[in-house]
Amino acid sequence: MENNNSQYLFTSEVVSAGHPDKCADIISDSIVDALLIADKDSRVASEVFVAGKHVIVGGEVASKNHPDYVDIVKQALIKIGYDGKSAFTREQCLYPEDVDVQVLLNQQSPDINQGVDQTSGEIGAGDQGIMFGFASSETKELMPAAIMYARILSDKVYDFALKNKDKLGVDIKTQVTVDYGSKENFENCKPQKIHTIVVSAPSTESMPIEEVRELLKSLIDDAGLPSELYNPEDCIIHLNPTGRYVNHSSLHDSGLTGRKLIVDSFGGYSPIGGGAQSSKDYTKVDRSGLYAGRWIAKHIVGSGLAKKCSVQLSYAIGVAKPVSISVDTFGTFTSVDDDALSKFVLETFSLTPKWITDKFGLDKPSKDTFLYADVAARGQVGQSDYPWEKLDSLELFEALK
Repeated sequence: MENNNSQYLFTSEVVSAGHPDKCADIISDSIVDALLIADKDSRVASEVFVAGKHVIVGGEVASKNHPDYVDIVKQALIKIGYDGKSAFTREQCLYPEDVDVQVLLNQQSPDINQGVDQTSGEIGAGDQGIMFGFASSETKELMPAAIMYARILSDKVYDFALKNKDKLGVDIKTQVTVDYGSKENFENCKPQKIHTIVVSAPSTESMPIEEVRELLKSLIDDAGLPSELYNPEDCIIHLNPTGRYVNHSSLHDSGLTGRKLIVDSFGGYSPIGGGAQSSKDYTKVDRSGLYAGRWIAKHIVGSGLAKKCSVQLSYAIGVAKPVSISVDTFGTFTSVDDDALSKFVLETFSLTPKWITDKFGLDKPSKDTFLYADVAARGQVGQSDYPWEKLDSLELFEALK
């Protein structure tokens, strides 16, 4: 361990599926799932705004399928945990039967279609833009430490809330600060300890704050944080720090698709692209480009070519091949430098939207593979069961050593 007087702190936050911004993401992607499952050639960008008891769905759709959008919205909220069965009142949190849904969806522009769906069978990028994938050797998931541990805590408290509706609500936020001891340790992916934990979870009116904090502390201690980093006796912990958190959901905080990009990706350890993933079909490179960049970065770290890695991709609307690809290992590369890694990626993988779609089955969401609504709830990257998290081509990267 580092000298206690030496600190270098880095913090990431996570929000649960019940946070209003996440509700908007999940509703958006529930619509994407419904459209693609019925018609894999659907084109969709369905933004959602949640405010009070109102849900507004807007954007563009081109599909042979015409689902019941109102039912999709209400079923998504029920699955999230706003099912009307908690001990919270109608004034304290959202009830599904009270929700008013407005659907303002238009046809996708044919100007975009002609560049996306090409006669050659290739798919042009559904938009211009930049995307970043990232990986780090700090955790077994090859994700940065602070966001992984904040996610573990969020999942633990959210799962408890779903099963104990008489105690906690589902609008949960967690935050973890990791002490690296020094900037050098940070640069070399060597966390020293979990320095601070913040958890905010809505509790029912009848629970004293002391009981709430005792419950949350027990959930933290039982969450499976690494014992070499988490010492309950040497960690600053803030639990519902305002002292009262009863009112929650969109009744008390509006939600919008795409407002949790850092939470959805790498917790601030990496640059992020200009657009959200949720609400978009697989031709939109804001989504598919992130997945491809993450897959490449994870392979570079997983093969031992670097301790951490960022991969930037960029695209032009209607053009299939990336405009640019660059790899940055932050000086942690082992046998092959960033120039050579960038050249290798450019020459080895086509990284067109069609290549990415075929590689990860992005046009075929299902309960057996993945659902975009589930990805929106759990984070766009870092979950081992996602197709773009599979280390299935390590031999190609290891051959560079």
